[in-house]
This record gives sequence, structure tokens and C-alpha cells, in this order.
Amino acid sequence: MEELSLKRETMGAQIAALLRRAILAGEFAPGAPMVETALALRLGASRGPLREAMRQLIDEGLLVSVPYTGTRVIDLSVQDINDIYAMRTCLEQFAFELAWPRRTPDFATELARRNTRLQQAIDASDDAGAIDAELDLHGLAYEWSGNRILLATWNDIRGRLQLYWAAHHRAHGLTGPRRESHDDYLRLAIGDDLDAMKTEIRSHMRRGLEKTMAFVEDRNAATPD
Repeated sequence: MEELSLKRETMGAQIAALLRRAILAGEFAPGAPMVETALALRLGASRGPLREAMRQLIDEGLLVSVPYTGTRVIDLSVQDINDIYAMRTCLEQFAFELAWPRRTPDFATELARRNTRLQQAIDASDDAGAIDAELDLHGLAYEWSGNRILLATWNDIRGRLQLYWAAHHRAHGLTGPRRESHDDYLRLAIGDDLDAMKTEIRSHMRRGLEKTMAFVEDRNAATPD
């Protein structure tokens, strides 16, 4: 029975990974319905693991379940993007304030390792992989902050951040961030000037924001109600 449960859990995780990549790649449009019968046929999967996968993506914030309507892909509005930008800037600055005195050489080593993983995904034109790696890179400060509520808040918004970055990449015609886009972030994150790091966070979050907002605004305007 334990072996059977493990296999079912693994299948659900595999389906979640497939659906996550498809959503981030734009194969399922924002607001698109996720119909269980159609997905089960498309994936050749049984309903149990599929439902488990969809619940996982709901928890991640990529899908939303609407009573009497069904499950849909989350649709980001311009207001959502503004809210994400403002919240992320404040959260990440706070995370670094808390993590700053707690940093050790292991912090720098892990930051470099995560950046290498990000660059490998960029080189492979793996957009979904790059988004996941970039989230992990930014997540390090939260992990080192020592504040469990702050870390939980970061994990709660990961799904919407994934959708934001997917829209950001499509707006800029990219398959991931530019290879050098985190150079200043990494250099300052292991430096001695917290104020400079907080300034870089504001700048880093702001880059491309207006273009991404315009992309989402145009897309939403072109989508019939």
C-alpha cells in the first residue's frame, strides 16, 4: 500500500510539472478553463493524480477554482502586476535586512550555485526552468532571514510571480532573463553595503515593469469577455 501511494504521489507531481510548464509557456492562456476530462485524455492520466496535480497548482497560485464555474488559469491584470511589484520590493528589502547579519560564506556559495543553475536554464532556452531557478535565487534571502512568516509569504506568492515572469519574458521576446541580469544583485548581496543592496532591489524589480504592464494590458484588451 505504501508503494502504491508513493507511485500515485509521484505521478501527481509529474503531471503538475507538465501543466506548470505548459501554463508558463502560454499553452494555456490566462483565464483558460482546465477541464479534467480533456486534460486526462490529453495527458493519458487517470483522474486521481490529475486532481492531485491541479490541487497543487491551485495551492501554488497558478490555478484558481471558482464555484459553479470550474478551475481556470490565473489571469494577471495590470493592477495585479503593480501589486506584485510593490509587495515584492518591500518583502525582499525586509528579507535582506533580516538576513544581512546572518550571512556566512555558505550564503555566498549557495547564491552562486543558484545563479549557475539559472544560467544553465537560460543557456538551454528553458523558460520554465529559468523562472523556477530565478525564484530559487531570490528566495535565498527569505530562507536566511530567520522569519518563518516572511518565508511563508514568499512561498504563497510564488505562483503569481511565475505568471508575472512568464508574461515579462513574452513581453520582451525572451526565453528567460538576460544572463547578466543578476550580476549587480549577486555582487551587492555578498557585499558590505545594505543600503546599496536595497537600492539594487528597487531597481531590479523595476526593470521592464512598464513594458510588461503594457503587454498584459494589450493582451487583456484583445481578449473578448
